[in-house]
Parts: sequence; C-alpha cells; structure tokens
Amino acid sequence: MTTTQTYEEVKATANRALRRFSEEPLSHFIGGEWVKSISQSVLENVSPIDGSVIGVVASGDEQDIEAAVKSSSAAFPEWANMPGQERKKILHKVADLIVERASEIAAVETADTGQPIRFMSSAAMRGAENFRFFADAAPGSADGKSMPTKDHLNYSIRQPIGPVGVITPWNTPFMLSTWKIAPALAAGCTVVHKPAEWSPCSAAILAEIAFEAGVPSGVFNLVNGVGEQTGRALTESEGIKAVAFVGESRTGSLIQAQGAPSLKRVHFELGGKNPVLVFDDANLERALDAVIFMIFSLNGERCTSSSRLLVQSSIHDEFVARLEERVRALRVGDPLNPDVEIGPLIHPLHCEKVRSYLAIGVSEGATVIQAASEFSAQSNYVNPAVFVGADETMRISNEEIFGPVLTVISFETERQAIEIANNVEFGLAGYIWTGDTGRAHRLARDLEVGMVWVNSQNVRHLPTPFGGSKKSGVGRDGGDYSFDFYMETKNVAVAYDTHTIATLGGQR
Repeated sequence: MTTTQTYEEVKATANRALRRFSEEPLSHFIGGEWVKSISQSVLENVSPIDGSVIGVVASGDEQDIEAAVKSSSAAFPEWANMPGQERKKILHKVADLIVERASEIAAVETADTGQPIRFMSSAAMRGAENFRFFADAAPGSADGKSMPTKDHLNYSIRQPIGPVGVITPWNTPFMLSTWKIAPALAAGCTVVHKPAEWSPCSAAILAEIAFEAGVPSGVFNLVNGVGEQTGRALTESEGIKAVAFVGESRTGSLIQAQGAPSLKRVHFELGGKNPVLVFDDANLERALDAVIFMIFSLNGERCTSSSRLLVQSSIHDEFVARLEERVRALRVGDPLNPDVEIGPLIHPLHCEKVRSYLAIGVSEGATVIQAASEFSAQSNYVNPAVFVGADETMRISNEEIFGPVLTVISFETERQAIEIANNVEFGLAGYIWTGDTGRAHRLARDLEVGMVWVNSQNVRHLPTPFGGSKKSGVGRDGGDYSFDFYMETKNVAVAYDTHTIATLGGQR
C-alpha cells in the first residue's frame, strides 16, 4: 500500500511534524502533564535516514518510573470502575484522532525508524483499528461464564488486574503500542508505557491523542529511556501488576527474571526465525509475491518475517531464479519516498549486526544474491540479500537476523520440510504454500509455531490469538485472549441450599 501523498508532500509533513521535537526536549507524560526527568538526563534521538539529530529525549530512571506508577495507581480505581460503555466512547475518540493525524504519525515514524512511508501509512491506520476493536469489546470485558451444577450456581467475572507496564519495540512502534495499550485500557487497566529509545516520537503523539480524547489523567503515562535502566525499573516496580513486552527473546528472559520477585504476570512477543514452505503443487506466482513481501517489507525488521524459505527441490532452481530477478529490482532509498520499498535500518549497531551475517553466510558456504544499490559503509542501508545453497545447520538458518536477508533451503519430502522447519529455537509463525488440502492441515498441525498461514502472507484478524511458542513468546494477544492477560478471572459459587454439608463436633 502506498501513500497518496507525493514525495515532496511527505517530506514537508515530516519536517513540520518533527520541528516540535527539535525545538524542545521530548518529555515524559505523567499524570496528565509533560515533565522532564527528575535527574534531568536526556538522550539524543537520531534519524536513521541521514544521521541527523531529531531532538533530545528525557531519559527516565527509577524515580520517574515510580512517579508514573504512583499516578497510574491513583487513577486505577476510577478507571477500572468506569462503565465499559464510557470507556468505549473514549477509546473510539482515540481512534478518531489517530485517523485525523495519520499522515503526521506515518511521516514521523518513517523519519524516526527508517521504515518506508508506504508501510507506515497503513500502520498508523491499523493503530486506529486496534483502538476501535477493543473499544467495542470494552463493555463486555468483564463478562464471564455461567457454570451451574445440581446444588450451586457458579459464574465467573473478570476484573482489571491493575496498573500494567507496556514496553514496545522500535520496528513499527506506533501500531505495536496500540496493539498492547488499547486492550489494557479497554479492560480497565491503567498503563505506564516505555517505548523503545531508538524510536520515541510516535509514542508522544499517542499520549497527546489519548489525553485529548478524554483518557483521564494518570490512566495513560509515558516514560522514555533505555531498557537497562528505565525498562528495568518498570519491570521491577511492585506497583506494576503485569508487563507486556515486544522485543528480543534475550530481553524477554531478563524481564521475566526481573519481575519474578513480585510474581508479576508477563506477556512476551519475542523473536522469530519463521519458515515459509513452498511445495511444487503451489501457486508459485502468489507464493513468490508472499515470500518477497514477508521478508522485504518493513526492511525485514519484523518478528513475523518469513526469513527461511524452504522450497521443494523439484522447483528450487526455477523459484530461486525468479526470486533473484525480483530481489535485484527492489527499490532501496529514502523511506519518505512513496516509491521506495526498502529504507535504512533503525540504528548503526543494528545495521552492523545485519551486515555481519552477509560475511557469516558466505563463510559458511552459502552464495549471496544482492540488489545492485550501493551505499556508504557509514550509512544505515543494507542491500536486500538472499542466501542460496544453505542448509539447516548454518547460523544464517538458525539465528534471527532481523533485516532484509532471506535464507533459502532445499527439501525433498514433506517429512524433511517439517523437520527442517522445526529445528530452530524459535516458534512464532509459519507459512505453507501447497495445493494439497490434506498436506496443508498436516503441516499446520505439525509446525511448532503459534500461528500458521496457508497460501497467504501474514494477514491479521483481530479476534484471533497472536503469539508464539518456544523462545518466541509467552501468552497470546488478540480478541478475548488480550483480556485474559489484562484481567483477573474470579469464580462465584452460590448455593441452592440443597447440598450436603458435613457436620463436625456434634450430631443431628
């Protein structure tokens, strides 16, 4: 999906929107007010496009987090007891304001992350969809089940768990923030949000929108800073009852350990090394489109990217030849240009990591195919790449690269395909391309992942469970699954007075 704005219009929108971030430091939002760090600490926020400084950002520590937690705790009773219909109205207003500012959000996010505007335009609107979906679900969030027996009526209810921490990543920060924050607010929880330090701008816009929409002071708080300090203070805070995190698997394990002393509930959406299996009876044209889209869209910086292509040997050479032709034609450049398909990676450190895998793959014996674009070694650009001649033992086949890099592995049989697909420590998503209905269901059953798409790219349906297995995550998002995380379920048993009660210490 491309933006309806021209390159010049997008750049002008970005310049206008970013001016505010350069004119004054980006502060925390606590208790309905924009405040500086108590320590006065700041971070420099740099655009990955050209290395220019977008502005400085307040960097929080334990004191700032505790101020936000205190504000969140104070606001919780009123927000939790607000009728769901009232929360619904407010959250729909949030969605309306996101739509009004969608062009601004997309342009800011592109400048802040390097993600092409063609994808950020739709990501902003998906953020509005998230709020609308959970707004509509808010009135029924407390609903439970009726479970009668002969002598008792059992019924369950759900109640918001309390103040929660939301820690979001840098790849599609606005959309992923709404994916976590919208259900938390709809459930009646209050939120302390810690966005990624590499892409903080759109989080500030969401805080502004929430306040303008009528989210009461203290219900939604924002504290910027680095994970090792600000994030850790949030996960260790006794006042935070649950933490929802999207990011690397290693960071998820640290967060789990940090929250353990307070028995904090955690929800993790973590890394992936997702396989796409293409069989010789598949619609190869559609499969090719999906393979390319799911690894090269969003710069390959997405947890659900199909970074391992497992293709049946009988069609391997033909499929790879067509893949190579398409990869060499990918348009790499300024992500503010609506025609560009791949922009710069988020940060020099991440760029260096992704580039290192190009040398690793060659050293392991694979052949690399790359687009023709050339960029300075000091830039954050990485030419999209495909490794061919790979096998399942190589690092490029097992480790999450998180960039525009695809590893191709040939297989002979269905059994071999499933063994290769499952032989990694991750288990987030899988994609199957086949014309055989029975095979599709067998593979969907046997893939060790949390989500499977058959003859499709990743198409999100909000009521469905979203999440992974193994080192790819804990828990599920989406629909009622989100409320199961943000709410406590309570059972109430009411007797009909017909049941027997044992008598102790006397006789009747």
